[in-house]
Formats: sequence, C-alpha cells, structure tokens
Amino acid sequence: MKLNERDQIQKFQQSHGFQLYKSLLENWQKKVNLVASSTIPYQEQRHFEDSLQLLSYLPSDKISLVDLGSGAGFPGLVLALARPQTLLVTLIESDLKKCLFLETVSRETKVNVIILRSRIESLKEVLTYDVVTSRALAPLPLLLEYATPFLNKNSVCLFLKGKSFKAEIKDAKKKWEFDLEIFPSLTDSTGCILKIENLKRIELNDKNCSRR
Repeated sequence: MKLNERDQIQKFQQSHGFQLYKSLLENWQKKVNLVASSTIPYQEQRHFEDSLQLLSYLPSDKISLVDLGSGAGFPGLVLALARPQTLLVTLIESDLKKCLFLETVSRETKVNVIILRSRIESLKEVLTYDVVTSRALAPLPLLLEYATPFLNKNSVCLFLKGKSFKAEIKDAKKKWEFDLEIFPSLTDSTGCILKIENLKRIELNDKNCSRR
C-alpha cells in the first residue's frame, strides 16, 4: 500500500465517526460477544485498518456494495463510514444482537446503511451489487456459493482471507472458474485480499453426469 493510502487510513481512524464506532465496540463488547475479546486492545489494526485497506480496491465512483456476514461491521460498515457519499452499503447478518449493534453504530455515526437480519442462504429476494465483501465468514468454496446470487456480470468480490487462502483457492477451483488477483494484507503477514471477477460454476458434462 502506498504511503498516501496509509495516511488516508490513519486520517479516517482519527475522525469523530471512527472514534465513536470504536467506543461503541468497546462498550458493547462487555456484554455482547461481537469480536474476540483478545482483539479489543488491538482493534484499530485488527478490525478497522484491516477493513479500510479494501478502499484501495474499490472503484472511485458511486457503487453498491453488499457485505456478507457483517458481524460487528467489518468490513462493510467501516467502508460505509469512510465513503458515505459514494458507497451504498447493505449489511447481511443473522445474529440479532449484532444487528442491534450495527443499527446503533449507524444511528450514532449518522451513516446510512441497509441492515438485513437473515441467514444469507435464506434471503428470498436478492439484489445484485457492484461489489461483494466478506471477512472471516466461510472457506472460499462456500463463500463463492453465498456470493453468487448477488453478482452481475460486472461484479467484483473482495474477500479478506487468512493463512489458509492457498488451500481454499485450490478447493474452490474444483467447482468454480474465476479471474483472480491476490494482494498482500496490510495487517496480516500471512493473509491476503482476494479480488475475484467473472465467477462461473463448473458444469459437469453429460458424460460425467451419467456416471454413478
């Protein structure tokens, strides 16, 4: 990441909105398990900076974004707070308490997001988005399954992945074809950002279908 991009991330984190977000996270974490408690002392890097690094890979114009399994808002709500004028963000989270936290942060920071309380696979009406994001939700093969209904032909997936990403990519390629770019993570020396486009399920041919 370039120096000016690092400076931008630091500037975002010093803003009133982000300071409020961090304060709410600390207070809620005392009663609700939003994130691993061990990460709270390092939340700026572990959660906020980790999320903000995706800004470098987003188109600069106005776009729609859906965050799958948003949890405490990483990365989707953080990105919405960083770019409130140009990101139309939808957060999908099944846990009620986490949704209440997301609603509180949205209200207190005055950032507009759509929050859907649902399991991803249970949504009956699904829109498509320009960008699909996710962090610590599922292994890549399953994550691609979740993401597919939200994609149009020009959509981009941005997934924050840990040290097992190479094995996950290998497994995913057994069922999926896609264009892939891998970028090093700013916050995890063993992790990365996966940028996936042109996702297509590998269809079995008639010969293989007839095998038993």
